[in-house]
Amino acid sequence: MGVSPSEDGYHYQLLAWVLHQLPHVNVTFHRVNSSFEPHNPVYLESLGILGSIPAAWLILTLLVLLIYLLTRCCDRKPRPSRSIAALKITLAIVSVLCCAAIGVGLYGNDDLHNGLVQTLNEARQVDKIVSKIRNQTEAMERQLRVQAGGQLTNIQNIFEAPTANVTLFKVADGYLKRLIGNNTMAANAAADIRQPLIGLNLAPRIALGEKIEAIRWPCTMAVLSVLLILCVVLLVGVARHSRCALIAFSVCGLLAVIASYLMASVYLATSVALGDLCIAPDKFIEDQASTDMSKEILKYYTNCERARANPFTQRLREAKTTVEHMRNNLNPLSKPAQYLFPKKGLDTKFSSLKNDINAADNFIHALTALVDCRTGGLHMHYSRGAKALCNVGLLGLTLMLASAVLAGLLLTALVWVDSHTWIYIRKKKDYHQVNENDPYLPPPQASQAIAARTLQRSQGLSYPPDTPPPSYTSALMHNRSTHATAPLTHEADLLLDGCDMRPSEHHRGAHVSHLRGHTLGRLPSHHHDQSFAGPNNGKYATLSKQCKTLESSDFY
Repeated sequence: MGVSPSEDGYHYQLLAWVLHQLPHVNVTFHRVNSSFEPHNPVYLESLGILGSIPAAWLILTLLVLLIYLLTRCCDRKPRPSRSIAALKITLAIVSVLCCAAIGVGLYGNDDLHNGLVQTLNEARQVDKIVSKIRNQTEAMERQLRVQAGGQLTNIQNIFEAPTANVTLFKVADGYLKRLIGNNTMAANAAADIRQPLIGLNLAPRIALGEKIEAIRWPCTMAVLSVLLILCVVLLVGVARHSRCALIAFSVCGLLAVIASYLMASVYLATSVALGDLCIAPDKFIEDQASTDMSKEILKYYTNCERARANPFTQRLREAKTTVEHMRNNLNPLSKPAQYLFPKKGLDTKFSSLKNDINAADNFIHALTALVDCRTGGLHMHYSRGAKALCNVGLLGLTLMLASAVLAGLLLTALVWVDSHTWIYIRKKKDYHQVNENDPYLPPPQASQAIAARTLQRSQGLSYPPDTPPPSYTSALMHNRSTHATAPLTHEADLLLDGCDMRPSEHHRGAHVSHLRGHTLGRLPSHHHDQSFAGPNNGKYATLSKQCKTLESSDFY
């Protein structure tokens, strides 16, 4: 969309333009300036109003969910058994979509982290270059004022001594004064180059940004991971038909909805602010300058226009010119001075002064390369940092915004469907209720009597050890012989005796006594010719129809 003056400079993207075009309004809903001004309370107010949109939607969502859950809690009607397969399929599909939305947020968080880290690294490189320029100018000034100035002061003290050749002395003294003046001018030029860069210290801001990012990135990863785990728990609960898991998600899902929309509020305000910054980052940087000189310097490095002159060029030329003049004045001064003041050690002082001038000249050449926007690297690092922040970082932040909004909507749907699903899941399986009047089961009194009679048999009958358990017929005959003289007072005795004491019992008793010692099963082979009444055609012994139920203990 935008075109930077430099060919390889920063170009703002369409996403930044779209975010910048969002309406910025104050509390009276009047449009305000959308330029990035973090110190302007009206601009911050407009960002707060934009960020309150997801918060207002959250309040409305919670109100609707509250009303719905209250209606479900107050509904005490019995729930008919019905198939909840459609609800479970809906929960599974929406859970997978929610996991995908949260995954988009994780991806965007990683992009934002990479963009911020790269921006901070480029800012650190810029700070290193600025610090190097300050150090070079400081070293140059110290070389000229301390080293060369000290030698010039010693030479000037020597020149105060009387001499016989006044004419030659005046010529040498003229060179010495010009040398001292050029040295002062070169030192002042170095100080002028360093002066506007003194306040440009990015180290504290870089350290603060690193601390904030070191906290933001893992916290965001933790929150998104928790949301992802909740969706996985819901999927497991749906797959295992777990009522507990669904109820737990109904509670935790509300907290997840709140967290998603709160993150969306923060991301929306931050995205709009970053979009405003990315439209014109150079303008914001220039506004941070304290003086007009500093503003010109920042504009030169952010735009790096070929037609724009380097703001340090004039000072560098002055320094270079004065250093050349110092070198030109040093050679004519050394010969007459050594002639006028022999044995004063002037040759050593002139040699040291020559080295100081050469060192200052080297500093000037290094500074000329450093302060140039194309060769020094300042504009290159600025462009890389702006691209990392406004292309990679802004895209990641926008993905996180979309992820938070989409996850909030999907989690709301999950809470609604989940609260409608778990009420149809029983804690235990419903067992079939047996009819107590089943014709194939004995009455309750008969069951209790059979249990009591079994206890009496276990207490009254005794069999020798190693004797196999008696058959049902043998036990029955033994019971009849034992209780032949006793009155039948127990209801179970009446029922059991009723099976054998019918009119036909006299004819059947002989046959039953004949079967004493045999088990209730297939009859012995030597009785195969006898026919018995019953549905098994005489292959198995049968009981009377009135004896409907036998306990397993009756066989032992």
